[in-house]
Amino acid sequence: MDALTRLRRSLVGGGNEEEDLPEDSILGDTEDLCSLSQLQRIYAFAACLVAGLALMILSFIVFARPIKFAVMFTFGNMLTVGSTAFVMGPQKQLRMMFDPVRLYATAIYVGCVVLALIFALWIHDKLLTLIAIICEICALFWYSLSYIPFARRMVSDLMVKLCDTEL
Repeated sequence: MDALTRLRRSLVGGGNEEEDLPEDSILGDTEDLCSLSQLQRIYAFAACLVAGLALMILSFIVFARPIKFAVMFTFGNMLTVGSTAFVMGPQKQLRMMFDPVRLYATAIYVGCVVLALIFALWIHDKLLTLIAIICEICALFWYSLSYIPFARRMVSDLMVKLCDTEL
């Protein structure tokens, strides 16, 4: 069994059958939408993920110039988050992003991305851009925690214990 077959089976729930992907699998809803093979989708996912991470890391080189930093960091962030659309499909990713559990985190994240770009590209205000980037990072962190069971509760409890001023 080659590595691609093992990866495919791990993503779709692995059976011994070699038939088409089931409808509710991660890769299942993308079969009819595009002509990319599974291998091409995995390559596209990896390319977007690496490009996004590279942009985010390289953005720290121009940290002294907050507007350039914000643009590079935000586009890298969007590439990284959007890279999973190649694996699970854009429709399923949007459904998961706007799931009631993640709705507020997604809305705040998208709002902060838009605000960071507006502050950086049109208003040219460095302070507002940095505030929007910090909010963007926090919203993405909170959004990411929604995929880990009980992670939000643990982080919330930890923050209450750390920030509690009453002894």
